Amino acid sequence: MGSEELKSALRDTNEVELTTTGRKSGNESSRPIWFVEEGDKILLLPVSGSKSNWYRNVEKTPTIGLAADEAELEVEAKPTEDPSTVDHVVEAFGNKYGADRVKEYYPGVDAAVEVPLA
Repeated sequence: MGSEELKSALRDTNEVELTTTGRKSGNESSRPIWFVEEGDKILLLPVSGSKSNWYRNVEKTPTIGLAADEAELEVEAKPTEDPSTVDHVVEAFGNKYGADRVKEYYPGVDAAVEVPLA
């Protein structure tokens, strides 16, 4: 499936299934995470920032899988630690999920990931 199917599936959910490749093991692992759809990209925020295992996996192997409902997409993610980009992603998460929840659940916000859908 492609990005249009995933975009459609994202409308009805607050989480996406993220699959990354382990930087040490080489094994795939998946987890549900919050996301924000913004234009032709998805924004992701690692709970422990740049120390999150999945973020460090994406740094080493940027090819990730995203899934929602029956829609799946394999795509190249763009990890970043640029403060203005991270601030933007935190603000977008706050607008979607509530600023207090984001502050409570995301204690180390020094990294984010942009995922193109186009």
